[in-house]
Amino acid sequence: MNDQGRSGTWLPGFAGQSGHNLLGIYLNDPLAGATAGTERSRRLATACQGSWIGDAMAPIATEIAEDRRTLIALMRRLGIPVRRYKVYAGRLGERAGRLKSNGSLVRRSPLSSLLELELLQAGVQGKASAWESLRRLAEHDARLDREQLDHLLERAHRQLRTIEELRRRQTEETFRDR
Repeated sequence: MNDQGRSGTWLPGFAGQSGHNLLGIYLNDPLAGATAGTERSRRLATACQGSWIGDAMAPIATEIAEDRRTLIALMRRLGIPVRRYKVYAGRLGERAGRLKSNGSLVRRSPLSSLLELELLQAGVQGKASAWESLRRLAEHDARLDREQLDHLLERAHRQLRTIEELRRRQTEETFRDR
């Protein structure tokens, strides 16, 4: 059974709620993650400015912010409202994550960078999954640009490769004997 919902968005197998409503719920979660990811990546790039992490993260932080804006534009095109409480939850979650113990009270610990890279890695993987889902929907919904989604997916995979390399290098630096 197919459900095209109000928007014409094709989603297989949803009988109760319309596909449009479910897509709205679904896309607001990556938006919350994108909000947290934008702040986290900017914070990491700024905190590590002038280092190999900061140099690599600055352009990724810019791209993550662009990806968030793109997601909002896609949601508008699909007629999906932004749920402000989820955006605020993403922002609050990112700030709460700053309170974690990192073994250093006065200055930034190498563990902080490692943990932030791991969080960003998980967030970018989630973003890639959302782009993949939207790309599948683009086969049936002309409002979604297949080429744009292919580009976004390719960029997310490149970001993942870079963050993974940074994470591996930071792991070695964090846990080496000093």
